[in-house]
Amino acid sequence: MARLPLRLPVRRLRPDEFSARLAVGDRRQGLLLYRTSCASCDACEPIRLDINTFAPNKTQRRVYRQGNAAITTEVGPLSTTAEKVDLYNKHKRGRNLTSGERTIDLDGYNSFLGESCCDTFELRYRVDGKLIAVAIVDRGADALSAVYCYFDPDHQSHSPGVYSILRQMELCREWGLRYLYLGLYIERCPSMSYKSRYLPHERRRHGQWHSVARPTKAP
Repeated sequence: MARLPLRLPVRRLRPDEFSARLAVGDRRQGLLLYRTSCASCDACEPIRLDINTFAPNKTQRRVYRQGNAAITTEVGPLSTTAEKVDLYNKHKRGRNLTSGERTIDLDGYNSFLGESCCDTFELRYRVDGKLIAVAIVDRGADALSAVYCYFDPDHQSHSPGVYSILRQMELCREWGLRYLYLGLYIERCPSMSYKSRYLPHERRRHGQWHSVARPTKAP
């Protein structure tokens, strides 16, 4: 359980304003901003990668290399299409993420992923012309923020989630941005704890960002 106060910006946020919100731990969902605010728990930690320090491990480098050889990436504005809705529902069913939810329709998809209060774009990943994954990404003055990624479970061998994070890091380099925000890290939640595999990274604890380095190997 978490306490998530929601805030609705009175207008669209400028890139510098959105970067300031990310820096204090805010996240975006639809038109709203939120930040966990639990009186007796701080298990949810905002996490980000610094372009100047992050170094992919051997497995991540292999995923990115193989993905570049097989996957075509399209960068474009948010849009709601039947193709994306079908892929989103297949992702939820195939990875047992429905939790009793009904199949989403075009209107539901647009409310969840098609609206934003800041500069937002999507990455569309295709293999031989077939859409296999979509990532929704926010952009600030100095950072990208990974909002949501869904993919075809039949293409799990491409590790599209890993590839997407590394592709967004590459966009940070190309566009001169320093950070990639990965959302919230929760140690005891498998669907969130995977983010700790990207090292070094920074986590926000008690109002401050702290570096988490790669463990040193024993001599």
